[in-house]
Amino acid sequence: MKFKRILKWVLLAIPVLLILGVVFIIGASYLEHRELVELEKEKYPAPGNMVDLYNDGDKLHVYTEGEGDITLVFMSGLGTSSPKYDFKVLYEKLSDHYRIAVVERAGYGWSDITSNPRDLDTVLDETRTALKLSGESPPYVLFPHSLAGLEALYWANLYPDEIETIIGLDPLVPGYYEQAEEEPSFSGLVSFLANTGLMRNQPDVFQNNFPAMQKGLLSESEAEIVRTIFFRRVQTENMQEEINMLDLNAQIVSEQGTPDLPFHVFISNENDDKSWSENLTALATETSGEHFLMDAGHYIHLDKPGVIAEKSKELIERAVGN
Repeated sequence: MKFKRILKWVLLAIPVLLILGVVFIIGASYLEHRELVELEKEKYPAPGNMVDLYNDGDKLHVYTEGEGDITLVFMSGLGTSSPKYDFKVLYEKLSDHYRIAVVERAGYGWSDITSNPRDLDTVLDETRTALKLSGESPPYVLFPHSLAGLEALYWANLYPDEIETIIGLDPLVPGYYEQAEEEPSFSGLVSFLANTGLMRNQPDVFQNNFPAMQKGLLSESEAEIVRTIFFRRVQTENMQEEINMLDLNAQIVSEQGTPDLPFHVFISNENDDKSWSENLTALATETSGEHFLMDAGHYIHLDKPGVIAEKSKELIERAVGN
């Protein structure tokens, strides 16, 4: 009988000990992750301007370089952890001729995570205010990638005097979103691994999930910096909220109609859904813009930066000339 009682307690203790062990591992990983984040922020401070938009402590990062009377504003797609380095291969080919600005939205890159909603009015106000506080002013040429296509169209309709033209990088437009059968979503497991710091223990996770790194476009020193940003900017709360607001934001832009300026677009040929390219082509045609179907992936600016840069110069000079 005594042996049976001991065995019973042992069997009860094992799962409890396992649970406590898992909790300890997760807790230790989380604390180490938070400590590493603070050390990494100190080691690699933001290369651009950190601007406090509303004097509430939440800051956005705006990276700028180059000179010129026109500023090219690069706007990242959903979930791009480091827009500054994602766009680098393209904007470095344009900054000899123009002023360039990369606005990292809340929850991206060096920008803080905010509790502000992700409706288009809020997001656009943050973008415009961040540019202003960084010393930038219109006219702008917008280079939206993916999700940022909605913000760019909204901006051009709401403040047409600020925008010379839009040059989309495989951007999302309302027409496609309204027809899409599936909505984007984030993995709960990935969010858990990111938030607890357990992702840091996954081999090659950064190498395989940051497109510019995948394509060998970062130097060793750049990769070291971007890796630290990646581990704190995977599927952030602000990114999730952008997904939650997609229905409403797409509807608002759709109801606005087309902007009264050329919407040029570089389109990836790797999307299996033909309505993606059809909607982009239709919007470009409707606004007297040009469209270019390219043998490239969704991160089209990483695959064809030289071609896009040269063609963009032509489009910009044509817009300015008008």
